[in-house]
Amino acid sequence: MNVFVFDIETVPDVAGARRLWDLGDLDDAGVAEVMFSKRLQETGGSSDFLRHHLQRVVAISAVFREGERFNVWSLGEESADEAELLRRFFEGIERYTPTIVSWNGSGFDLPVLHYRALLHGISAPRYWDTGDDDRSFRYNNYLGRFHWRHIDLMDVLAAYQPRAFAPLDQMASLLGFPGKMGMSGAAVWDEYCAGNLKGIRDYCETDVLNTWLVYLRFEHLRGILGETALAAEFARVREFLQTSDAAHLQAFLAAWDTAGAA
Repeated sequence: MNVFVFDIETVPDVAGARRLWDLGDLDDAGVAEVMFSKRLQETGGSSDFLRHHLQRVVAISAVFREGERFNVWSLGEESADEAELLRRFFEGIERYTPTIVSWNGSGFDLPVLHYRALLHGISAPRYWDTGDDDRSFRYNNYLGRFHWRHIDLMDVLAAYQPRAFAPLDQMASLLGFPGKMGMSGAAVWDEYCAGNLKGIRDYCETDVLNTWLVYLRFEHLRGILGETALAAEFARVREFLQTSDAAHLQAFLAAWDTAGAA
């Protein structure tokens, strides 16, 4: 098993907005308000959620499972800039060629990473390969919606029908996993402005844990993991959490026990 589950957290790209709309006299909060207001105008007041190219990545968290190795972490140090986070993400794909797993990664995370990698001049040949360099990628690559090198669980479980999409929080909770913990995506900008990047990274790590647990159930659903193997994978996660001294991971384990799943 060589699997990389990922999730990102973003904030408004205020530096980009300053260039686009000549907002040099406004502070970050003011620029963000302009961005949200413009988006509300675009959507007729239905949403202020910014378009992908106006999002800036502040956290990328991951679960990595390879051989006997299992780890949960956020890429880079808290002080790392966006370019460093992106480099680490794509370098991991370059080095390990893992199956990457997400929840709505096709609809949000990957398009954002594409735009930001383009902006920062990141090179990611393995990720973009569709068979020119490696023939095995011709019919199974990271970019094909119906391929398996990237599994967007939300998309796959909905049979690729947007009207059937489900939120990760609800799906994880239905399966007996903790679901959202600490904050929500809507609170990330306020938490970032308050200087709580650690809290954002911790929250992102609990999201990838939820995604990993749902993924294990999906692997059982499609016959990749039998009952014994599934139980062993759950036990591996529990052992990792039990030996961690991170408060948010201990809280995740306690919430999992309370929820009552395996």
